[in-house]
Amino acid sequence: MKSILSFSLAVLAAATMTACGTTAPPATQSAPYQTVQAAQIQRAAVAPSLYELAYSARQNAVFVASSGGFGDGAGPSKVLRLDPRTLAVQAEIALPLRGFGVVLDDAADRLYVGNTTEGSVTVVDTASNQVVKTVALMDKVQGADGKLKFAHHLRELVLDPANGRLYAPGLSSDGSALYVMNTRTLALEKVVPGLGPVATGIALDAASNRLFVSNLRGGLVEIDTRTLAIAKSHSPGADQVLNLAYDAQARRLYGTDQGLASISERRQKAEPGFVPTPGNRVVVLDPATARITASLPTGEGPIAPLLDAPRQRLYVTNRGGGSVSVFDTASQKLLQTIALPSHPNSLALDSRNNVLYVTVKNGRNDAKGSHESVVRIQL
Repeated sequence: MKSILSFSLAVLAAATMTACGTTAPPATQSAPYQTVQAAQIQRAAVAPSLYELAYSARQNAVFVASSGGFGDGAGPSKVLRLDPRTLAVQAEIALPLRGFGVVLDDAADRLYVGNTTEGSVTVVDTASNQVVKTVALMDKVQGADGKLKFAHHLRELVLDPANGRLYAPGLSSDGSALYVMNTRTLALEKVVPGLGPVATGIALDAASNRLFVSNLRGGLVEIDTRTLAIAKSHSPGADQVLNLAYDAQARRLYGTDQGLASISERRQKAEPGFVPTPGNRVVVLDPATARITASLPTGEGPIAPLLDAPRQRLYVTNRGGGSVSVFDTASQKLLQTIALPSHPNSLALDSRNNVLYVTVKNGRNDAKGSHESVVRIQL
């Protein structure tokens, strides 16, 4: 369990969801891309142990989760409200538990914060900067060592506003499950088991009533959001699909296939004859069959994909490579690799003003417990 915890905390990232119509619109040509220059990039060190972030157009603010750190001397966990232009801290919202993943319901002035190691989700009112409630999604169970612990660790969060739900895969090497929270009653609605070992990525196709969940054993599960039951299971031919993004306009599913040597080595020891897939890429999947239709090379250790469908752009953080890859989704060509050392992690987009926000984790040479950064990129 310790290795899974360390892994999940290191690679938390954002998931993207969009709604779509019943018919695909005609293809359009991408807008010309202007290469990002150094003058368009701002960076501010704001707090220790930063993870996911979200941009609120309604509040004109960036919200970012700080877990506060780990071990003796770790600080309190909080959500920081940042000025979207200067990245100055405007408010600090104290969290009762350590927060990592976030997802925003801007229309309802709510930010949902996943308490990865505590089996719960904290709801924050973004208008008042106050905690509304912490919703427990699971109880502790007795492990093989006799100690009480949560069976799963939460990671990505995805909203389904039409059905009043929040979806949160709970990962474990012993088998993962989907936790479904009702956002109207702020209570657990259902737990869907059977997601395989170490379920990580999640994306919603709202128009087709389906939810996709990937795991780090080469699996992709489709869940029917009307019945909250598994509809299909696939093996797409990519071992380490960490995060997902669904393109409703083009009807494509994007997945970051990490290719971490440490994970492949563990599988090779446990599964004689296992041959890992290449990794360090984005795989483009047919959502109906999970067939790989394209493979887009990235930097080392891709984590978070973020789709800007109207501009036909896909942004991907490369944690190991210290960069953000920018792709044209129409041509599926790489447009630019933006250097952001040490470890770019999560993404958020102000689509109106075409501004990308990135959390950047510290590297080995940074002082333990020192502040980590948020980067603002004017695209």
